[in-house]
Amino acid sequence: MKEETQRLPVLEKIGYSLGDAGANFVFKTMIMFQLFFYTNTMGILAWQAGTLLLVARLWDAFFDPMMGVIADRTNTRWGKFRPWVLWSAIPWGIVMVLAYTTPDFSSAGTIVYAFVTNILLMTLYSVNNTPYSAMTGVMTGNVNERTSLSSYRFVSAMIAQLMVAGLTLPLVAKFGKGNDAKGWQMTIGLWAVLCIILFTITFLTTRERIQPDPKQKSSVKEDFGNLLKNKPWIVMFFVTLCQFIVEALRGGTLVYYFKHYISQDSMFDVLQTLGLTSDGGSGWWHGLLNSFGLIINAEKTNVADVGYSLFSMSSQFVTVIGVLCATYLGIRFGKKAVALAGFALAGIFMAMFMLLSSDSIGATFALEYLRAISFAPAIPLLWAMFADVADYAEWKTGRRTTGVIYATIMFSLKAGLSLGGAIAGWLLSAYGYVPNVEQTTKALLGIRLTISVYPAIFYAIIIWCLVFYQIGKKLNIQIQDELAERRKQFQN
Repeated sequence: MKEETQRLPVLEKIGYSLGDAGANFVFKTMIMFQLFFYTNTMGILAWQAGTLLLVARLWDAFFDPMMGVIADRTNTRWGKFRPWVLWSAIPWGIVMVLAYTTPDFSSAGTIVYAFVTNILLMTLYSVNNTPYSAMTGVMTGNVNERTSLSSYRFVSAMIAQLMVAGLTLPLVAKFGKGNDAKGWQMTIGLWAVLCIILFTITFLTTRERIQPDPKQKSSVKEDFGNLLKNKPWIVMFFVTLCQFIVEALRGGTLVYYFKHYISQDSMFDVLQTLGLTSDGGSGWWHGLLNSFGLIINAEKTNVADVGYSLFSMSSQFVTVIGVLCATYLGIRFGKKAVALAGFALAGIFMAMFMLLSSDSIGATFALEYLRAISFAPAIPLLWAMFADVADYAEWKTGRRTTGVIYATIMFSLKAGLSLGGAIAGWLLSAYGYVPNVEQTTKALLGIRLTISVYPAIFYAIIIWCLVFYQIGKKLNIQIQDELAERRKQFQN
């Protein structure tokens, strides 16, 4: 192993990982609840909300490459990318609360307010998360350490996602006491404070070690032109696009699935068996769950919320277990092989949701756990593959453009989110969804298809793309060693 490809201290890996935990208090809320918040709390029509998400997130996608160029050309004593994580922290927290505040405006005014605050939030997300993601490529040149770093990152991200998935709706109900607008504002305010703290820790505990050749001249045209010649980048661009279409498409409609399709009586029976009802137990554990709104109230009005929270939290817990296996599996079988297997199995299990009846509570949970454990190892490996793509570009062209590589990948991520969110809203409208009423058979069919068959189609596209990914284990090691030798020459 070359001297340049250094190992990272555990404390630094943990510190870096907390930045993604902070980002996921926005990211996971956006995927799981933003469409639902717009339709059921702000009162925006589903097709309007879907279009709003499309335009706002597309702007964010186009801003990502600009942010990558800016970050690549930032020079401070703290590095190129770290400072942006700190500089964006407080503005991020403020706008995060504003984006989930319901104004006392007309329908048109509410739509404009939602659009503006969403644009601001997504812009700050790029200012923070594009440089943060690029840090993976400059903290170490060791490909195995990058896989490990990505695993730490996504364990923290999954823990944050578990909190968001499991606690958001119960906290909204608890803080709001019947006033959902107030509940959302207070809950997101809590998440915003955590974000600021976590971003600050990330800045204080990390270092940038990989630097471009000091003789490298700045050329935006050349940086972006080289991308079209980089076949692994093209593959990862479309993989990311389709993956995040699925994240927004399926993630944004699961809450509707629990609110409208799952049998509330069957769900109540399961939750009662687990002791999650107001008369189901006592003691500190029951009291703790109740304090987070995870106990069925006497009126049984929050059965869907508690059921969905239990489903989401337990799924995220299973995902954490899978992510912990990623480093071993990536080293043993290679990142590409693990990603291919993960997407294939997850796509099959996802499509099988279409076969479930409304009272199949046990099967619903079991199928979700199979989907989660299959896909989980691929999550950190994909982000480690982005760093490998940056290395491949430097190896081929002699230019280090980490920020641009990650920024364009973030562009595809945001474009995927925008398309997925819009498609979800459009599909709900096309199948006749109307907020806060009993749904028609056609609307229920649309909800079921949107969490199962439609996202599975995009996973099939991902599998086809990954077949053409060129960077296997052997080439990865060759690139790592040759780049380490080059860096020695220009650092001496």
